[in-house]
Amino acid sequence: MHTTPEPSLWRRPVLLGTTETLAALAGQMAVTNLLPNHVGCVLVRNEEGVSAGDDLAGLPVLGVLDDLASLHGPAQFSAAVVSLPASERAMALRVREVLRSLAIPERVVPALSDLLDVPPALTPGFAQGINMPELIGRTPFGLDRRSVQSAIEAKRVLITGAGGSIGSELARIAATFRPSVLILLERSENALFEIDRQLARRFPGVERRAILHDVVDHDSTRRLLARLKPHAVFHAAAHKHVPLMEEHPGHALSNNLFGTKSIADAAHECGAERFVMISTDKAVNPSSAMGATKRLAELYVQWLAGTQKQSRTWTRFSIVRFGNVLGSACSVLPIWGQQLAEGGPVTVTDPRMTRYFMTIPEAATLVVQAGSIDSDAEHPVVYVLDMGEPVRILDLAQRFIRMHGFEPRTISPGAPSDDRTPALGPTMDIAITGVRPGEKLHEELAYETEALAQTAHPGILALREQGNPLAAMDMTSMIRELEELRTSPDRYLVRAAIQRWIPTEAERVGLRTGVRAA
Repeated sequence: MHTTPEPSLWRRPVLLGTTETLAALAGQMAVTNLLPNHVGCVLVRNEEGVSAGDDLAGLPVLGVLDDLASLHGPAQFSAAVVSLPASERAMALRVREVLRSLAIPERVVPALSDLLDVPPALTPGFAQGINMPELIGRTPFGLDRRSVQSAIEAKRVLITGAGGSIGSELARIAATFRPSVLILLERSENALFEIDRQLARRFPGVERRAILHDVVDHDSTRRLLARLKPHAVFHAAAHKHVPLMEEHPGHALSNNLFGTKSIADAAHECGAERFVMISTDKAVNPSSAMGATKRLAELYVQWLAGTQKQSRTWTRFSIVRFGNVLGSACSVLPIWGQQLAEGGPVTVTDPRMTRYFMTIPEAATLVVQAGSIDSDAEHPVVYVLDMGEPVRILDLAQRFIRMHGFEPRTISPGAPSDDRTPALGPTMDIAITGVRPGEKLHEELAYETEALAQTAHPGILALREQGNPLAAMDMTSMIRELEELRTSPDRYLVRAAIQRWIPTEAERVGLRTGVRAA
């Protein structure tokens, strides 16, 4: 229902922007007879050739943003109409902070150039345009294309979770090697549509199959792969959100373990040459249902590879383990970007928390590289990507905020203070919210019984386990028990069952995984 704005809001409005956006706004106002009572305009910064007292497209120039407080005193602006280009993100936040401090209501009019040139759905967000390697302080490892070529070129390549952050990047990389067909498996309709559309535009010569499918469905997955007969399978589909999976451990079990079992079984039975499972550092000494189910998936893939001497087909199985990726869907950077856009605060769970970080392109590049390494088919290799040194989340938040033109200020008691020196510009608060269920303060990339050895490819390490983690496991019994519980509504029962099958000292697992029944 249409509502008329409060008349008092438009009693004495002021316009804020650049010379270009204000000139365009003046034209819009002239055509529509909007804001007939406006006081004038304020530039967000000094611009050559324009000063207070000048006329800008019929608008009297009152001054610049730094003058707004002194102008507001006698003028008593009733509202501010702000028009800035989408690229002026930092300035938009500074304007908002100034207006908020003066209690001036704000209304935003998008710049006409943005409306004409950039579809609204594609307007860049705050986290985009950031130099990701600079943010985490690392130089990405590259790709040895010659060694990858034989694994992908002219091959049928299948990617699960193809619409996700890593899966879609894997698809883009694979497309550059001219596979005979690129098979995109995804259960999200929108995500599948988007990656298929992107690939059609960028790689029109690559044959694609976009298949809406859930790999958790074991029987239909076997039938599908028997028909498609892929040479290489990259398994990226998984549930990844730790706190959410603490509330839904059955879903973590179903997707992470049984989804992996389903696609790995199908790949082996159809005679795929390679199967690459993407794992996580959260599978090491897991503190969550998400991490524990990924560890069980790792063990199943290792067990399946060991059974191949009894079958007629051979598949080179490998597992690639790495930490967090920057900029993935619902990860920390998009969340912080949204929080910045809303005026803050930016949230950090604990000032001590650290994580290993890598960019999406680098992670996907090294997954493809690791998956192309030839290894003993009977003994799958667990590869660990060289993540560098762990990064403190609070430090990352501070860098992110500064890259957007703000000075960070931690507002939680007990956290390191940023208030020791005067702020050089507008501030942005960082709020400490507390560790969430299932999270650890520090992640690990390998168990104590696993030794890391350099491979021939920079950035990729291979695990050399001391002892056999499957020696004490009855995989058939594990699958049978967990199969019966994966749809149970009792999350405590599911957690307890998961815990029993993590092959580590029982008491230590009970303390570290957080999956013991209440």
